[in-house]
Amino acid sequence: MTLLEVRGLTRSFGGVRAVDEASFDVAAGSITALIGPNGAGKSTLFNIVSGFLRAERGTVRFAGRAMQRRTPHRIARAGLVRTFQTPRALTKLSVLENVLLAAPHHPGERLGRVFATPRAVRSHEAAAEREARRLLELVRLDRHADEYAGTLSGGERKLLDFARVLMTEPRLILLDEPMAGVNPTLGGQLLEHILELREERGVAFLLIEHDLDLVMRASDTVVVMNEGRILTVGTPDEVRRDERVVDAYLGAQG
Repeated sequence: MTLLEVRGLTRSFGGVRAVDEASFDVAAGSITALIGPNGAGKSTLFNIVSGFLRAERGTVRFAGRAMQRRTPHRIARAGLVRTFQTPRALTKLSVLENVLLAAPHHPGERLGRVFATPRAVRSHEAAAEREARRLLELVRLDRHADEYAGTLSGGERKLLDFARVLMTEPRLILLDEPMAGVNPTLGGQLLEHILELREERGVAFLLIEHDLDLVMRASDTVVVMNEGRILTVGTPDEVRRDERVVDAYLGAQG
């Protein structure tokens, strides 16, 4: 089943088309990689899909519903969440508190319910904390749970970002260069988590990644961008043999 449908997305900056009529699908429960040379338009496309930029033309549909006019927080509530190239953490809050901030459906968000149903609020808070600690254990950050998030390394903050998006109970996660700046051990752990979540929960992933060996090992589908356009879409083996992909990368290096 198709979970994300991108059709004809176009966005220009100063007369230059950063994204030019881009179209592709992401299947439910799949791992899809979005690759291409630097400047191909990948991050701009991510920003449009997640609501941080508006497209000039085109549509984004998630689980059958139009997303292109929604704000980022409404898109996230629908189950489509993202991380960023540079991890975003509230450094003066604890690691655990950073994850708890992403808990959905909190009854305490409405002041009246705090007074009307205090037992339900306390029960929800306890359940949210158990889930947050479980996710921190999953990403090997449980021993840092009560430390300030500002004490984490860059790679650890990426793992914290990952735990936080999982707290939202997503159906599709957009990962923007998840392995950049992460040491090989932490990177291997993150890849394990991605594969486990796909198998155990059916979570789908769309990721931008420059580590082509990782892309070819982990992905079901690879989408290749170059100069704002979708160059090709296929399996890792199909993309690996596509001369246009080889030319795009070699041209970017020349």
